Amino acid sequence: MQEFETLKQLVAEAEPDVQKASGGNKAAGTRVRKKMQDIKAAAQKVRQKVLESREESEPGSPAAAAEAAEGGDA
Repeated sequence: MQEFETLKQLVAEAEPDVQKASGGNKAAGTRVRKKMQDIKAAAQKVRQKVLESREESEPGSPAAAAEAAEGGDA
């Protein structure tokens, strides 16, 4: 799932600045806070994607009903 890979990449990118911020670097702390906002948005995308895939696989769900109406697996 691409969304999860993006989330992991953002966390990895934040690590050096987290270490610098722990050492008292205020500029690094600012970068960490911004990166955490990006991580939050990426985590929300992962949540949405998981929910979508769950809804598609549930019988009786709107997505499953729409797929059945279109003729199923084309």
